[in-house]
Amino acid sequence: MSMRKKKKIGIVGVPPLAVLEEILSPESEIIDLDEPQVRASLDLTAPHLPRVYCAILRTVVLNVLHLDLDAIYIDVGPGKCDCALHVATILRDMLDIPVTATRNLDSAGFGTPVCRTRMALTDKLLAITASVRSTAPHRPLPPCRPTAGFWGVPPRDFSILALFPDTTHVYGWSRCMENKTPADLELEAHVNPEVPTVFFAQSFCAKTALARHLAARHPRALYVDCDVSAGSSVRAKIEAFLELSGVRGGDR
Repeated sequence: MSMRKKKKIGIVGVPPLAVLEEILSPESEIIDLDEPQVRASLDLTAPHLPRVYCAILRTVVLNVLHLDLDAIYIDVGPGKCDCALHVATILRDMLDIPVTATRNLDSAGFGTPVCRTRMALTDKLLAITASVRSTAPHRPLPPCRPTAGFWGVPPRDFSILALFPDTTHVYGWSRCMENKTPADLELEAHVNPEVPTVFFAQSFCAKTALARHLAARHPRALYVDCDVSAGSSVRAKIEAFLELSGVRGGDR
């Protein structure tokens, strides 16, 4: 007896809960297209996207070029960005599969236990991004006292997360992701002024403006942005900032 092939559904951003409930099934495999799924050069996306688009959206297109998908759901509302709206248009012209635009305006918060617990920052961001593919309530986790903060979107290059201590609290859009309210600007702008915080943005992302604005108002802040990968300069800035702030970093 042959096994039925699972339907491969790609998602971009955080789909509304109603959409997730519709597409989640034992017959479907949900693939996060924001994350690198293939080992290939981003230069392959040049015929489809300008190089000044952020590495995350270029990663989306790179994944689409290599994955055999059956459908795509892409958030084009305030919980993602206007650039995603244009990427949706491009994908529709590139592909022969349904590309459905969604606008996630969900406001019922799921909470942010991962953002506030003691855990390696890499593991935190992996757990947060994985939770996008689930409608289940978050399991409770004990909060820790923060010694550092990471504000921003999940970076394309997770290696920089190893520089932070396990007692790092997560803020910004990543916290909105765990809360399943990606368009909650008030939550995205929430910071703790007493905690040394790195405000991170992916180069060419519209959120660089908010990152710089919040960093300028924060008494203990470092603003950084990087494109595809975090070079030695970015890593050195983060390491120096944490050390000067009296924070013991993570793996070096």
